Amino acid sequence: MKIINLQDRRDLLPAIARAHVQAFGTLLPDWTVAQAEAELAGQQRDGIPCSWLAMEGDDWLGSVSLLHDDHEQIRGWSPWLASLYVSPAARGKGVGAALVAQCVAQAAVLGVAQLYLYCEAPMVGWYRSLGWRVHAELQLGPLAITVMAVDTGGG
Repeated sequence: MKIINLQDRRDLLPAIARAHVQAFGTLLPDWTVAQAEAELAGQQRDGIPCSWLAMEGDDWLGSVSLLHDDHEQIRGWSPWLASLYVSPAARGKGVGAALVAQCVAQAAVLGVAQLYLYCEAPMVGWYRSLGWRVHAELQLGPLAITVMAVDTGGG
């Protein structure tokens, strides 16, 4: 498995956008594939926002993004590890952990001292195993979420 910057495989933008809307669209019911693709297309290589892909040869296994804002209701914290997605066939093989580590490392390179994410309760233990801590618990639209934080070593 190799992790690359999204900018190196812009041909995958439509597939990534479809996967993101399918996986995360319940939280943003008006979000379209076209909007997701435009958001991804506007990302940077060496700044925020940016995304990385886990690749096995030409196969896209998953993605993760580093964003200034992840949802309009939680703009008090920034930046965010967001849109961690691993294809169903690649789950349980370390792809997600590798993508999280990449995002945290790149945040540190960019001078980010603390990085945030939010997840539902079943994922809290997994993120804790990667060094994240609970920062807050709140209601985000229809979901009860846990905001988590990690010190990146940057900043």
